[in-house]
Amino acid sequence: MSIVSNYKYLGKDSVLYVGDYKTHRGTPSLLRSDSMLKAIGKSINLRVSSKDARKIPIVILGNSPIQESYAAKVDMLKQSGVVQGFWSLHPNPTEQEHIKCTDKKGFLTINNTNEIYALCLNMINNDLSYFSAMLSKQTIGKIISIANLEKTNESKAEKFLSLLNEDIHE
Repeated sequence: MSIVSNYKYLGKDSVLYVGDYKTHRGTPSLLRSDSMLKAIGKSINLRVSSKDARKIPIVILGNSPIQESYAAKVDMLKQSGVVQGFWSLHPNPTEQEHIKCTDKKGFLTINNTNEIYALCLNMINNDLSYFSAMLSKQTIGKIISIANLEKTNESKAEKFLSLLNEDIHE
């Protein structure tokens, strides 16, 4: 359900405002736990599906804020690179208090088209690469040492990412 506000049609071009998403019986958009869990699951599934997927930016779009219980989760998902953000495209979904932006900007409320344009432009102009691994510190150090032999920062990063996929693990 993605209803933000409820209205009642009274006929003859007359519409009555009934309430915002907080007065609705159902829970809209990103406020639903099942919607959030599905978005997180699909993002992780995409990230681990292939090497090519590490170059794809992932943004979850919604039309409402998130629940307080998801604030730390969305920030961690952004910091870890699983997603590049959860964005609400409705700047004023309610007159009541709600989350507009989390501490580390994992969730953002987009206020206008210029803002979303700038966010998208920044995302596609950066050559982002997602990576993850569960390796010992010894193996990570070995990978870093080998990658550090490269001449430029970009070639060091490329070498580091390629070594994560090689079988050099102890």
